[in-house]
Amino acid sequence: MAALPRFNFPRFFGVVDAGRLDRELSWYELADELWDQSSELNAELMDHPLCGGAVSRLGGRGETSCQYALFMLRWLDQAPEDFLTGPVVDVGDTTLPRAGAGRRLRWDLSELHADLNERRRQEGLTWAQLAAEIDCTPSRLTNLRTARFADLDLTMRVTQWLGRPAADYIRPADW
Repeated sequence: MAALPRFNFPRFFGVVDAGRLDRELSWYELADELWDQSSELNAELMDHPLCGGAVSRLGGRGETSCQYALFMLRWLDQAPEDFLTGPVVDVGDTTLPRAGAGRRLRWDLSELHADLNERRRQEGLTWAQLAAEIDCTPSRLTNLRTARFADLDLTMRVTQWLGRPAADYIRPADW
């Protein structure tokens, strides 16, 4: 069983922070820019914007959800694979889909679960055996079927185990 790469959150957050500083943005101005990427959708939904304070505290937390990270990855115009460390699987084109002002990028975790389950069955693995390979609990994997959120490190280990780019599971969504 080969070790899977990990998502290097400190490096990711460092790149976000460096981009923020290069543009001379406060954390609140960065949050506004992240939110404004989907300005038309936001106006239609009238939902709550990102909070600059919450974005700034991500560095201290050392992790984020796969959904939340998409705001920053879209802003950076980078794929999550750009921040993997360890023995990275070459999965081909990792370019994230374009979303436009009327959409947000969202992970399709149920599709990720379906592909993971299919491959698990093909390999003849139990959920416990697969979880040991991916380095998590079985419930974290089975919960992907109905989850709205999952941590980015986990989703990236799953896509690497599948040998697929994260972009295969990321869609422009308009709710």
